Amino acid sequence: RIQPCRAPFAGGRRPPCQWMFCCSSKSSGAMSADTLFDNIMLLSDSYKTSHWRQYPPGTTEVYSYFESRGGKFPEVTFFGLQYLLKRYLEGPVVTKAKIDYAESIVNGHMGQGEMKHFNREGWEYILKKHGGRLPIKIKAVPEGMTVPNKNVLMTVVNTDPKCFWLTNYLETLLVQVWYPMTVATQSREQKKILLSYFDKTGCEVTPTSIGFALNDFGVRGVSSMETAALGGAAHMVNFIGSDNMPALVMTKEYYAAKGPTAFSIPASEHSTITSWQRSGEVDAFRNMLTQYPTGLVACVSDSYDIFNACSNLWGGELKDLIVQRQGRLVVRPDSGEPQKVVVEVLDRLGKAFGTSTTSKGYKLLPDYIRVIQGDGVSYETLGAILESMAKAKWAAENVAFGSGGALLQKVDRDTQKCAFKCSEATVNGTPVPVYKDPITDKGKLSKKGKLRLVKDAQGKITTLTEGAGDDKDDLLVEVFNNGKIMKTWTWDEVLERAKL
Repeated sequence: RIQPCRAPFAGGRRPPCQWMFCCSSKSSGAMSADTLFDNIMLLSDSYKTSHWRQYPPGTTEVYSYFESRGGKFPEVTFFGLQYLLKRYLEGPVVTKAKIDYAESIVNGHMGQGEMKHFNREGWEYILKKHGGRLPIKIKAVPEGMTVPNKNVLMTVVNTDPKCFWLTNYLETLLVQVWYPMTVATQSREQKKILLSYFDKTGCEVTPTSIGFALNDFGVRGVSSMETAALGGAAHMVNFIGSDNMPALVMTKEYYAAKGPTAFSIPASEHSTITSWQRSGEVDAFRNMLTQYPTGLVACVSDSYDIFNACSNLWGGELKDLIVQRQGRLVVRPDSGEPQKVVVEVLDRLGKAFGTSTTSKGYKLLPDYIRVIQGDGVSYETLGAILESMAKAKWAAENVAFGSGGALLQKVDRDTQKCAFKCSEATVNGTPVPVYKDPITDKGKLSKKGKLRLVKDAQGKITTLTEGAGDDKDDLLVEVFNNGKIMKTWTWDEVLERAKL
């Protein structure tokens, strides 16, 4: 049987699981109900289970770092590590039952039976010596901060010399911060595009006008509810328009958000319109206006003929109801080529309802009617749609946008070339610089030694290598030490740091 996970919850850590499910009964040899996602020994790449044998004899410390080596955008907005630490690393995460279970998985999976690869002695040491807490120290960029590429974003080092192998064992899980970081970065870049067209077409920039300019429609387009929560929260770093409820839970439970971190409105879908039949489309539209007599309401209008809907239904038979209503109707086209369809929709609505002009001479629909384009919207198409609007003398403020899979799913680790590399190891008591420098790709040259992230005399963020600099100037903050969260960022702090 399947039931909601009952993972422990205290102080923002591991709330009753909104997106994980687990078995209510144990099969033979199974451990606890949360086996899949809560066994730190299994949250790694298989080959890492063999690495404890591979470091030089006498190794006592491994120091590694995470960075964006380049990519699509010139800078990254760091976000999401706090969730990973609270969800997966905080507190006692190693138990005897989990060791037994992980051993059965690893030794049955790795190799061809020639030897046992699972490091049982190492994990049992962590259990006995550290009470199951991970002897690791992590420093990281404050969440919400934007950092130029090719700079250190996080450092990880073991705090117990017998656990030198643990640093890079955790790479697999920690590198998954690439996802919320990349979504936050891409969302921010789209905000820059919108701001530029708000300025170009003479639109007033307010927290709501720009905050609702790009809305998250991506829950159904991602691979899991956890992905939706992480990616959706990353988008909320930049915007307040969202239909992503898992992300609301994320910001509340893991970032201590005091209230709703994003907002949505009543809106139709094709089933609620087409169930009235084609002959009843105008009645379906009228129902939307009468069911929601005040405030904002959005209505998908392309079920049959978007242009007829704009000119003759919204702009004809229902015009007086729209004008007299206490609120705003948002018309949603949902098919066709956005650059062309959006402009024609605006032209038809403008002809029906009239327009005013902005300070820079661009047309603006009356306040009681707007458009939202939620189909085919991505970083690559957003500017093109806005440019086609500008060429037709339509102000950017007339149209809000919704983005789904392109916002939350059309990214990968290589979008920003994210990597985690060892830069220093202590062997036989001597710290030695560690780096890679492949002749086949100089872009993968890694950094050496202990690292600090600082601002230079001109205020530019840069990385100091090989132990240079002073701790008092380091922008990296200790966030995790020996199983404890050392620093948490509130949602308000993240937003303040991320402001454009």
